[in-house]
Amino acid sequence: MSARDSDGEDPAKPAAKRIAYITPEGARKLRAELDELWLKERPRVTQQVADAAAMGDRSENAEYIYGKRRLREIDRRVRFLSKRLDVIRIVTEPPSDPKRVFFGAWCTVEDEDGTEKTYRIVGADESDLERGYISMDSPVARALLGKREGDSLTIKVPKGDVEYTILSVKYAA
Repeated sequence: MSARDSDGEDPAKPAAKRIAYITPEGARKLRAELDELWLKERPRVTQQVADAAAMGDRSENAEYIYGKRRLREIDRRVRFLSKRLDVIRIVTEPPSDPKRVFFGAWCTVEDEDGTEKTYRIVGADESDLERGYISMDSPVARALLGKREGDSLTIKVPKGDVEYTILSVKYAA
């Protein structure tokens, strides 16, 4: 079931404080991180804290103090991931018009200098500029959403206005 079918929202257009969309790949990564923290990292650190506590004076025990701090960090991240996984909507189906840029699209653009860049429009939890994954709420993604292959657009970025032409729009198979 697509996100549009389940809640009437259109994942192509960002809205004020609305549902957080995510790709299946992104959801798997969040779940894997939660499992790693809860099932492996936390038990390991808990054991280290117990071992350090058994050494005596806890007030000057750096291993104990660091371990307790690390447990708080793990617990904070586990709470965040658990809550996040409860509210995200996994977008599994391609849009009805695969020639347009919507959530999940791989979009190759060319700037006025002829430089090509490929971006994937993803949720905020998945953005990773090094991989070309940009949040659907970013200025570049907002300008691309709803456009078609061959369209030209101007994007306002901190460095100024940049002119792009969309070369291709693809969705994961």
